[in-house]
Amino acid sequence: MGRARLAALHGVATSHEPSPGTGAPVPEDTVVAVLAALGVDASTPRAVRDALEAHARAERRRLLPATVVLRSGATGEARGTAPALDALPEGTTLRVDTEDGDSLPWAYGDAAARELPFGRHLLRAHAPDGRAATASLIVAPHRLPAPPERGHGFLVQLYSLLSARSWGMGDLGDLAELAAWSGRAFGSDFVQVNPLHAAVPGTGGAPTDPSPYRPSSRRFPDPVHLRVEDVAEFAYLTGARRDAADRLLTRAAALRDAVLTKGELIDRDAVWALKRRALELVRAVPLSPGRRAAYDAFLAGQGQALDDHSTWCALAEAHGPDWRSWPGGLKDPRSARTAQARGELLDRVDFHCWLAWLTDQQLAAAQRAAREAGMRVGLVHDLAVGVHPSGADAWAQQDAFAAGMSVGAPPDAFNSRGQDWGLPPWRPDALEATGYGPYRDLLRALLRHAGALRIDHVMGLFRLWWVPQGKEPAQGTYVRYDPEAMLGVLALEAHRANAAVVGEDLGTVGPGVREALAERGVLGTSVLWFERDWAAGDGRAEPLEPARWRTECLATATTHDLPSTAARLTGDHVELRHRLGLLGRPLAEEQREDAREVAEWLALFGRLGLLPDGPYGEEDAVRAVHRYLLMTPARMTGVWLPDTVGDRRPQNLPGTWDQYPNWRLPLADASGRPVPLEELTVSPRLHALMEAVGARRQAADRPPRARGARGGPIR
Repeated sequence: MGRARLAALHGVATSHEPSPGTGAPVPEDTVVAVLAALGVDASTPRAVRDALEAHARAERRRLLPATVVLRSGATGEARGTAPALDALPEGTTLRVDTEDGDSLPWAYGDAAARELPFGRHLLRAHAPDGRAATASLIVAPHRLPAPPERGHGFLVQLYSLLSARSWGMGDLGDLAELAAWSGRAFGSDFVQVNPLHAAVPGTGGAPTDPSPYRPSSRRFPDPVHLRVEDVAEFAYLTGARRDAADRLLTRAAALRDAVLTKGELIDRDAVWALKRRALELVRAVPLSPGRRAAYDAFLAGQGQALDDHSTWCALAEAHGPDWRSWPGGLKDPRSARTAQARGELLDRVDFHCWLAWLTDQQLAAAQRAAREAGMRVGLVHDLAVGVHPSGADAWAQQDAFAAGMSVGAPPDAFNSRGQDWGLPPWRPDALEATGYGPYRDLLRALLRHAGALRIDHVMGLFRLWWVPQGKEPAQGTYVRYDPEAMLGVLALEAHRANAAVVGEDLGTVGPGVREALAERGVLGTSVLWFERDWAAGDGRAEPLEPARWRTECLATATTHDLPSTAARLTGDHVELRHRLGLLGRPLAEEQREDAREVAEWLALFGRLGLLPDGPYGEEDAVRAVHRYLLMTPARMTGVWLPDTVGDRRPQNLPGTWDQYPNWRLPLADASGRPVPLEELTVSPRLHALMEAVGARRQAADRPPRARGARGGPIR
């Protein structure tokens, strides 16, 4: 009982529900390991008693929680991990030092939040018994900004979008072109991209992990996405440097042609090797006075975080990308040895700072191009759920991460063994102690040049499944985060950026999570094939009528982890998984079930008048899918860019590693032939689909005329 009580005090679950109504205990050694990662010894009964007594003493002494969160426009109730402000001793005086430099006497009450400006302030308390305390005070809007109006846009994995100017993979120049074209040609409101976070480089012949969801740093983007020719100083290369740059351009063209004409996979490392050499040439060109001032301002604005990131990059070049194997004091970012090494590698540190500035500039240019093209949202960036344990963020913020733990997922209907994603989780106690500084700074960086932000596995704002090192994923447990604080910081930073937030809330979602997100204005994610009437209670979950979809969501036909729409309609995705040995049932059984589900959706499309009379083909069905999405009340409708040209292949196939080329496929047509951006923009199939989307967008509020259900094979 004592250990369970101690675990509850620290937000560590001692049981969970593998399925609704079914409880499962968490192994005791898992609870002990997770508590140890939170700095709590629960290894013996005596240790548990001591920890409980220490916690009780700290609570009696503590006047304020480390962080207090207030919602403006709501009740003004304080939230945190310690007693609320209304439990302060009578006669306690409060003063708020605002982030703008004002110092205000303050009386907590029902209108407390409305008396203070939005921001992160310092709260000071003085009690009559002589105790004094300070706390971070976060005053946030009750709701996040919403998209200005209903709208549609493209979803794209940027690396897959090559153009005639790409260096073997899609870049920020291509992103700007896609946004400018789709905004003007189709009235699109946004382009959602994969995480552009900095990756951990490969070493010793091993390639860089191509997954954008296991980055080195989530705060800084990867310079591999740079369009080298768009760097201003590139135009001023002369002499031998110009000749060397021209040779690199020739090699870049060969890389691009290998992907677009020879069918080779995207080679991120080869692309970066060429870009790095070219950028080192460009760096020799002096910055103009205005550019130098802009660079200096960027350095000052990014501060210690950029210095740490660039130092890690320089040390990774010298000692390999896993800081846990670095020599001497280099494992500590604040050690004297690290300071010495930073000085010795100052030129390389500055090189990586410069790369971060260039990438920030080109991200700004892409968002500017989107807004100038009439997009009301523009770029939608993606926040991965965590970082690589050997990367820059894990090195620089060691106190914020739980040592020996990995984020994952418990067993469910789709994965009986659970999942271990290999990402160290943030410690909730460390976040609270710092006023949620690492989280706040991360959000602010991602929202610098975004009209909206997608948060992968948004349920992580409430709880995460921690797996102790060496244990199977099923032997993990949930650790609770303070959702009031996590959502409060998110609301504050989204308000400052005037950006909407989309939460990826697919999979196992805890009770009340979707309701809490909706209350604060976080949009959900609704994927067509999963939108069924699961509560019907008749043993069959029929496709959901469009009017019954939730309004506050991004509606899509698929995601980067799911089959394309063409593959889903034709059943190609089942055969692919069969070839790779990923099916849990015999092929014929899987195909029958898949065909039944598709037929149910096609029948609904027919009844709604979304399919043509008589026989119809694959393109008709794809258009019907997207017409249906526009009939829902969803605020945002996303069109998966590969769906516009009939691409059959998923960009990522969960459950595979080297069996499938995850994250390395260029955008392609139904035959698998790569389609460059220039060809994409004149694709008859794409234009037919977008015309249907545009027409349906204009008529979305008009009820469709009833028609008979039709079905038939997709050809």
